[in-house]
Amino acid sequence: PDGSGVDKANVKMSMNPFCEIAVEEAVSLKEKGLAKEVVAVSMGPQASQDTIRTALAMGADRGIHVVTDKELQPLAVANMFKSLVEKEDPKIVLLGKQAIDDDCNQTGQILAAKLNWSQGTFASSVVVGDDQEKVVVTREVDDGLETVSLKLPAVITTDLRLNEPRYATLPNIMKAKKKKIDKVTPEDLGVDVTPQIEVLHVKEPEARSGGVVVESVDELVDKLKNEAGVL
Repeated sequence: PDGSGVDKANVKMSMNPFCEIAVEEAVSLKEKGLAKEVVAVSMGPQASQDTIRTALAMGADRGIHVVTDKELQPLAVANMFKSLVEKEDPKIVLLGKQAIDDDCNQTGQILAAKLNWSQGTFASSVVVGDDQEKVVVTREVDDGLETVSLKLPAVITTDLRLNEPRYATLPNIMKAKKKKIDKVTPEDLGVDVTPQIEVLHVKEPEARSGGVVVESVDELVDKLKNEAGVL
């Protein structure tokens, strides 16, 4: 209402589809014997625990909830991930390529830079070597596909065509309720989450006018030239 952002009151949150793909890929790697444990992480208010439970129902082994009611921006999220990674010591960190609320596409890249790890962004294929020392990532780029070989450890961000996330079955949803979720705060991780960017104003795009059906090419050309002014 005040133009500072989206009104989230009484809105039910769900997992970012890109992050859902990341969870599916992590669980698949474990099923192939290429991972020992899948840890799902979410950062935000108490309601974020529901997102972790979804990941646990999909097959993650345990969760970590960084509890905070403050607005989180990519730099703060990456700093908290860095602290968790240094504690958990994984070989691969899988994240969705971007948020779908603010459309930021930064956390994975910032995290890789801060850890000084290899990074493979916009992944449509992830193949871990048998020796588990390297991972081959096919990336979706503007010109097509790019395949890179990364030395582990690595940060990988997932794109839409990487996989099709499974649906959580009722038995697994019930089992997820018993799986462990550790709770920490940004202060526990030694991270200041004070926003670095201030949103001044948000507004909806202007409503589009209705389309017009033309009877001929000549009429179309006339409207483009004399009404739209594009010819």
